[in-house]
Amino acid sequence: QVQLVESGGGLVQAGGSLRLSCAASGSIFSINRMGWYRQAPGKERELVAGITSGGITNYADSVKGRFTISRGNAKNTVYLQMNSLKPEDTAVYYCNLVPALGPWGQGTQVTVSS
Repeated sequence: QVQLVESGGGLVQAGGSLRLSCAASGSIFSINRMGWYRQAPGKERELVAGITSGGITNYADSVKGRFTISRGNAKNTVYLQMNSLKPEDTAVYYCNLVPALGPWGQGTQVTVSS
């Protein structure tokens, strides 16, 4: 059974940093592109960063230069280093395949105060 567990969120002031972690069960995650998504209140979920099994990354324009996605030695772990956080980054952050497949995890809340 596929399971996604996100962690690392919290409350931070604008300009601060957080590092999110995702542990995904199931071998499918180690051989496919994974990504971090976010959903702000009243908005649709959006993809903010993706990484292939070979380490090729891509980012939404809104986070480019501030966020860095990486994979752990266990290829079914994914991290998101978030620097220079802005209030508009406030959202629940989720990880999943790109494109998304299967059930979503519970996500981790990131709140950036101004």
